[in-house]
Amino acid sequence: MLSKRIIPCLDVDKGRVVKGVQFINIIDAGDPVEVAKAYNKSMADEIVFLDITASHEGRDTIVDVVKKTAKEIFIPLTVGGGIRTVEDFRTMLLAGADKVAVNSAAVNRPELIKEAALKYGSQCVVLAMDAKRNEKRKSWDVYINGGRINKHIDAIEWAKEAEALGAGEILLTSMDCDGTKAGFDVQLTKAVSEAVGIPVIASGGAGTMEHFSNVLTEGLADAALAASLFHFKEMEIVDLKNYLHDQNIPVRR
Repeated sequence: MLSKRIIPCLDVDKGRVVKGVQFINIIDAGDPVEVAKAYNKSMADEIVFLDITASHEGRDTIVDVVKKTAKEIFIPLTVGGGIRTVEDFRTMLLAGADKVAVNSAAVNRPELIKEAALKYGSQCVVLAMDAKRNEKRKSWDVYINGGRINKHIDAIEWAKEAEALGAGEILLTSMDCDGTKAGFDVQLTKAVSEAVGIPVIASGGAGTMEHFSNVLTEGLADAALAASLFHFKEMEIVDLKNYLHDQNIPVRR
């Protein structure tokens, strides 16, 4: 069995790492380059950078941050936020990203996934999906624009379509659980993981080591992502990996 990955996520806004709860109540969490360097030393398997505002004036900022970070770390770096074109993929890959995550633009024009996969390879293309439970349909809806707009697209069907178009991985965020520390959405993660044959990264809701164990086993996730839990030293990645190892969950140590 492949090792399960533990991935810290750095939400970057105007050159700073920030963190909120359910996409609101944003607070500062430090300099992204320094935070990434610390994670590189602390047994993180990968790092994800998300430009959460992705405004036009912020684009140069995030590219500069990626360049500086890529020179300092030796683990894979995924960058997302405001990716709209194949040229944006090129910009981030040239800046030093190993993978590029796309969300809103792919929902609005799914062909972008295929175009990027054909040009740079599926291994570079990550579908970032923000999903929220729809109680009426007993399923999950896909949201875009930082969780602001419900596209009324079924999350499971969208995951399958993205895989067919060439996405190599899915970064799946539960909007219901994001920042709550009440646990990952295991049901959502399992549903997506069973529907596709590509790796799924679970995101949103990490609060305890057991939450990671649950989503990596019951949720069938290939990786688990967290932000504030790691940023504010509420949990050390090395301690988490030791715990998962003791639970017979394969991790890189």
